[in-house]
Amino acid sequence: VQLQASGGGLVQPGGSLRLSCAASGSIFSINLMGWYRQAPGKQRELVATITSGGNINYAEDVKGRFTISTISRDNAKNTVYLQMNTLKPEDTAVYYCNAYRYVYPNNFWGQGTLVTVSS
Repeated sequence: VQLQASGGGLVQPGGSLRLSCAASGSIFSINLMGWYRQAPGKQRELVATITSGGNINYAEDVKGRFTISTISRDNAKNTVYLQMNTLKPEDTAVYYCNAYRYVYPNNFWGQGTLVTVSS
């Protein structure tokens, strides 16, 4: 499984960004995809996840502001999006796309995309 993330950038507080993560390869085996983030000096933390069955989970501090969704175009490509609205300076971080499956190897990560929220 290969993951290619994009969409980060600089945005003012209150603004919006949409992150995209294109998954390719053995995507039929993926059970869950999601977004994590890591701010400077902090540990990587979960932002949002979505299962292959459509179950969604959000971190408390992004609920109501962020929306995760997926689009499957064919059996070889899947894209997961993170729509981020009402951004705050504390949302500033490197955002990582993740894909998880029950069979080994389990975890796959994209390269990270920087989101900076600043005036």
